Amino acid sequence: MLVIGAHLPISKGFLNAAKTASSIGANTFQFFTRNPRGGNAKQWDKTDIAAYAAYARQNGFGIPTAHAPYTLNPAAKDEKVADFARKVLAEDLERLEDLPLCYYNFHPGSHVGQGEESGVSNIAAHLNAVLTPAFKTTVLLETMAGKGTEIGGSFESLARIIDKTVYNEKIGVCLDTCHVSDAGYDIVHRLDGVLEDFDKIIGLNRLKAIHLNDSKNPSGARKDRHEKLGNGFLGKDALRRIVTHEKLKALPFYLETPNELDGYAEEISWLKSVYKE
Repeated sequence: MLVIGAHLPISKGFLNAAKTASSIGANTFQFFTRNPRGGNAKQWDKTDIAAYAAYARQNGFGIPTAHAPYTLNPAAKDEKVADFARKVLAEDLERLEDLPLCYYNFHPGSHVGQGEESGVSNIAAHLNAVLTPAFKTTVLLETMAGKGTEIGGSFESLARIIDKTVYNEKIGVCLDTCHVSDAGYDIVHRLDGVLEDFDKIIGLNRLKAIHLNDSKNPSGARKDRHEKLGNGFLGKDALRRIVTHEKLKALPFYLETPNELDGYAEEISWLKSVYKE
């Protein structure tokens, strides 16, 4: 079964988000844990969460993904930025324990001139400070486009974070198709080769989810600008191969394309039409 969703707001509750997902043909969704630009987290209604959980079970929903705010930078050296990252990671993971199974995705961050290895060590230190064996949530490191001093533009950098994390059985990866292409991995012409590289460096067992986006830029541009499916440099043929690939088709896919609900509905309808069980 194709598990597909879009990035949706939860301002009106998780049940409302799930019903919105159903209205566009989705059977999962992604959401921000708080304002994407940071700030304090709003309290979640546990009654709403219980209603959402029942609805998700009844309607065969796949695992949703919580997305950390963009301002989170656990790679940073600056003390205030680092404190904010640790605070958000700890708070979000604690709150996500109230949900049924959920992934927690975050951008690894930028080393801002201190060097990638220092940034990698800082990220792992934050994860080591907040992760415990009791958490049921799997934390996902997102593949990035590698712009500027951004960490996560190579599989090797993600592997080093995982290796330095004590409870790394709690760590997985979310592969963003726009980001990974922009980082220079040619998923249009050598998808199998890229997956083989991922398996050798990180391990396909750690690949838990995919952000399915086209890209406004060619492979290797290191720009990170998402495009609607089929309107960018990846194209529909490559995207179809991704969602139907034997090593990927069982994963949940989340759309982060520049769309309103009707646009998401069209993309989901197309993906269902090309998906093969």
